[in-house]
Amino acid sequence: QVQLVESGGGLVQAGGSLRLSCAASGRTFSSYVMGWFRQVPGKDREFVAAISRSGNSAYYPDSVKGRFTFSRDNAKNTVYLQMNSLKPEDTAVDYCAARAGQRVAVLRNEYDYWGQGTQVTVSS
Repeated sequence: QVQLVESGGGLVQAGGSLRLSCAASGRTFSSYVMGWFRQVPGKDREFVAAISRSGNSAYYPDSVKGRFTFSRDNAKNTVYLQMNSLKPEDTAVDYCAARAGQRVAVLRNEYDYWGQGTQVTVSS
């Protein structure tokens, strides 16, 4: 069981940067694979990033690879998504997710717990 709370969303201009945080409850945070997904109204929730339990490995789709960096601090029960070179198409509600398992996953239904989301808006 874990509760997730995202923060750090906001309004930025194209080319700017934003750092999202996701704070997790519980004492077993390091047991969870963590992920970020984003959703635009009228579209399916889209995979953004995933990170292994140790934080040693992170994975990204081509749409954000090279621009976003996923990290975790297990001592603080927190994960971070550093978003650089933001584009208008990055505008979405970003959700933090936790997966009870060892394997990093990219599908929404492979994650067990979700935060409420934080809005990211990138202007042209």
